[in-house]
Amino acid sequence: MQIALKFSARAAVVLALSLGFARSPATAATAYVSNEKGNSITVIDDDKLAVTDTVKVGRRPRGIVLNKDNTQLFICAGDDDTIQILDLKTLKIVGDLPSGADPELLILSPDGALLYVANENNNLVTVIEVATRKVIEQIPVGVEPEGMALSPDGRILVNTSETTNMAHMIDTATRKIFANVLVDARPRSAQFTPDGKELWVSAEVGGTVSVISVADAKVLQKITFDIPGLAKEAIQPVGIRFSQDGAKAFVALGPANRVAVIDVASRKVAKYLLVGQRVWQLAFTPDYSHLYATNGVSNDVSVIDPASLKVVKSIPVGPFPWGVAIAP
Repeated sequence: MQIALKFSARAAVVLALSLGFARSPATAATAYVSNEKGNSITVIDDDKLAVTDTVKVGRRPRGIVLNKDNTQLFICAGDDDTIQILDLKTLKIVGDLPSGADPELLILSPDGALLYVANENNNLVTVIEVATRKVIEQIPVGVEPEGMALSPDGRILVNTSETTNMAHMIDTATRKIFANVLVDARPRSAQFTPDGKELWVSAEVGGTVSVISVADAKVLQKITFDIPGLAKEAIQPVGIRFSQDGAKAFVALGPANRVAVIDVASRKVAKYLLVGQRVWQLAFTPDYSHLYATNGVSNDVSVIDPASLKVVKSIPVGPFPWGVAIAP
């Protein structure tokens, strides 16, 4: 009887694999990539690792984010000074949100009610109420705001200003800056650790990632990168993402064409993964089985297996891919 049960279980596994059920439908995902010079969004099936559609949108799409229930995609159409709303069922633009001048990056509040938008040309963070599609606040920040991050509890909003070289920490209740943290030249991205205790900020020109204590807004350490055969100026940190358990950080290194894997505990680089040209932004699938990296010059995305730390696929997309968002 035990032997029969073993064979039965094995047969079930074989059958599931043969029918393509090795990955549960609950973990299936769709990636959306904004193509800055293609004025389009590329749609990728994460199961097949293949492009399924390309959607024309506004001019110079960069930052993108999903709404709370993953039915819409909010798109920063920078040269149109608006946030477009893409319906993900029909793949049609169904409206706009008032963004302020030159929206670049944006982030959604944990409850899905508010969008925070970095307006690069007028040094503001615009706060939009999604339900009413109205601007409810504009927060003055430094020169050329870009990076946007929210603490896991939603209480702290962070904006990085490229020219002022600061991370601005904003109380989301009062919408006032309570700390300005000086980092290295041209900060591009910010990301909280999953426990909310640290804020990591990449400096593209400075070539570092600053690790900031959230409790006292002090820089604890600056992580540097060294790739044999590459000049320091070619190593330009941009996008940052943490593994689900917070043990690893992945940092896109721009024209170095690599994603650095950092051990968070030691803050040391464990590995460099070779990807496409001018790697820009990063995003995990909801189940953390894949990490997508947009490569702005080679016009593709690299799909990374975080478990094996290997690049498993390169997928051609549109001209100059910039942002990436992934829906379950």
